[in-house]
Amino acid sequence: MDKNILLQLEKIAGKDGVLSTPEDLIVYSYDGTFAEHRPDAVVLPRTTEQVSQIVALAARERIPVVTRGMGSGLAAASVPLSGGIALTMTRMNHILEIDKANATAHVEAGVVTAELQIAVEKHGLFYPPDPSSNRHSTLGGNIACNAGGPRCLKYGVTGDYVLGLNVVLADGRVLHTGSKCIKDVVGYDLTALFTGSEGTLGVITEALLRLIARPRYARTALVEFVSLDNACRTVNAILLAGILPAALELMDETAISCIEEAMHLGLPLDVEAILLVETDGSDEAAVLREIEATAGICHDCSARHIKIAKDEAERGSLWEARRSVAPALARKAPNKLGEDITVPRSAIPEAVHRLKAISAKYGLPIVIFGHAGDGNLHPNILFDRRDPQQWAKVEKMVGEVFGTSLELGGTLSGEHGVGALKRPYMEQALGPLSIEIQRRIKQALDPLNIFNPGKVIPEKVSP
Repeated sequence: MDKNILLQLEKIAGKDGVLSTPEDLIVYSYDGTFAEHRPDAVVLPRTTEQVSQIVALAARERIPVVTRGMGSGLAAASVPLSGGIALTMTRMNHILEIDKANATAHVEAGVVTAELQIAVEKHGLFYPPDPSSNRHSTLGGNIACNAGGPRCLKYGVTGDYVLGLNVVLADGRVLHTGSKCIKDVVGYDLTALFTGSEGTLGVITEALLRLIARPRYARTALVEFVSLDNACRTVNAILLAGILPAALELMDETAISCIEEAMHLGLPLDVEAILLVETDGSDEAAVLREIEATAGICHDCSARHIKIAKDEAERGSLWEARRSVAPALARKAPNKLGEDITVPRSAIPEAVHRLKAISAKYGLPIVIFGHAGDGNLHPNILFDRRDPQQWAKVEKMVGEVFGTSLELGGTLSGEHGVGALKRPYMEQALGPLSIEIQRRIKQALDPLNIFNPGKVIPEKVSP
């Protein structure tokens, strides 16, 4: 990057807020995927005003700006594929206010999700969105891709808790959206527009988040199934019985074996699937009744064994197993491509069948786990990217995985976002008119295309 530009950035963010050595650029060149590209500079602002000045400079100089949190994304959305500035928000990590009376939290974008959850629970409040990366992802990143997590079955996704935002627009102006009001329907819902926009429309610097009362009790069960089919059918049986668990998670046999090999938790290795079910609430007796009723349904659906955690330590151990799936897969192959298709709940058994068939067709493992209660499956393709033949197979398999989801009335993503990896399939999923409208929104808000270029919206093909 031009030395004069670096000096101007240093004037805005301070010398310690601008990084440009090759070693530093490598650190900010990748995310949780295998995609990689170095930025021309890394800038770490401390205030919204600094972000405003940085973006205004980038607009004048036509420099791409790729906003970044902790780099845990799984769609390459924060990889600076066009170079430019990696605008890293991790120094804007303050919880500005916890308003107990209005049950809201005002936070900067760089706050780690788990740190907010711990802070509000001290006040008897609860921030439900819980992506598996909650200990190493930021609230700004969660909002940018509208993250979910196991609890979204009962409580909803990140966007359901965003009341307002501070967003730096492409010309450097700062937009304030929303308020602490529970009901606010004045004008277009700009808060929702920027939620899930993956850094393509503006830079989220602060957020006003809705909180709820913390559930006082939780009960968790680990349910073993010899048949993956029976496990999938059980998901719908539980929900059709009128039970709404806080979480209803599925792990297939490969996921189970990887976790057990890595952590030695005593998980069974002779079953095809496990369901992890949790109920919660403020009435201990009601929570217990729900988990017992769930256990009865699982038994009727041919569960082999049902283990209800006796105490908090045992419950924590069960959740440790679920949250360890993704890293444990590294024992099976050097690379994995983790997707998050979502299908209607009734289509889960058929989706699992088709994913297993794709795996058999190409001879590469597809591990299936995820938030089965809301149809959000995480098929992970395991492979060795150093092998060109395997990589060629993976590219074909990804297309068939997405095709399966769309054919079953599903979608490309439930929580990871689109980024660069799912961009080629956007028009197939949404249709040309939807893509055209989204291009117009992007053009209106970012006419110079400096915000995260090459992400989410497919380029228009010239006739």
